[in-house]
Amino acid sequence: MPSKLPPIPGTTPFDGDQARKGYALNKMCFSFNDEANRNAFLADEEAYMKKYGLNAQQAAAIRAKNVLQLIAAGGNAYYLAKFAGIFKLDMQDIGAQQTGMTKDEFKAMLVAAGK
Repeated sequence: MPSKLPPIPGTTPFDGDQARKGYALNKMCFSFNDEANRNAFLADEEAYMKKYGLNAQQAAAIRAKNVLQLIAAGGNAYYLAKFAGIFKLDMQDIGAQQTGMTKDEFKAMLVAAGK
């Protein structure tokens, strides 16, 4: 049996434990592939979360629209992209969340790194 890998500071690896923890959250986010489901979520977020059985940590992260909290709650980045898209959040928004910067600060950092 392979040994557990050492943690990487500042990351939440998506492993079997995270997959089990985030099953309901990821299932809900996968449902956003269908426009009718996106509209149903936007019409009543609380009822939609309850329909999928999100736990308190997951529901709080959804309400906060915080991708890092969603990852910590078991979210898979690929499924969370469906959720982020509903609110027009792009990779720069997510990068800004990950670095603790504003989106404009994050964009400026990217431009400066490209020079």
